[in-house]
Amino acid sequence: MEFISDVLLGAGALGAGFYCLVLSHRLRRFMQLEKGVGGAIATLSTQVDEMSRAVAQARRLASESTGSLADLMSRAEDAANRLEGLLANYDDLPVMAPSARPAPTEHGIRREEPKTQAHDASEVEDAPARRLRLVRRRGHRLTAEAA
Repeated sequence: MEFISDVLLGAGALGAGFYCLVLSHRLRRFMQLEKGVGGAIATLSTQVDEMSRAVAQARRLASESTGSLADLMSRAEDAANRLEGLLANYDDLPVMAPSARPAPTEHGIRREEPKTQAHDASEVEDAPARRLRLVRRRGHRLTAEAA
């Protein structure tokens, strides 16, 4: 009886050793870096690192863009306010007939000169104060600019 129990105990030990050997091979294949889940985990780890760097760079670029956009918006608001002021001043200017306008000069710049002498004293008192004004006209361009 002892002999049978020793044989069964030895067979159980050999079976457990064989089972441990099979598990060891499976675990080794499972944890390989080139294949299997170990490789997938290593690949995902490197991808997470790359994505975190990309997100940090995108945040930095977004904050820089936000700063420059805020600067451009303030400049645009200033320009809009200046244009509104110019338009308000433009409404105050007297309207000239097209035939009374002087022809533009060679470079598209003309100068309006105020009346220096009045024919009678009532014309000087009634005429609004005129100031020198420099007007620049854009000439027609014959060639198209490449964008």
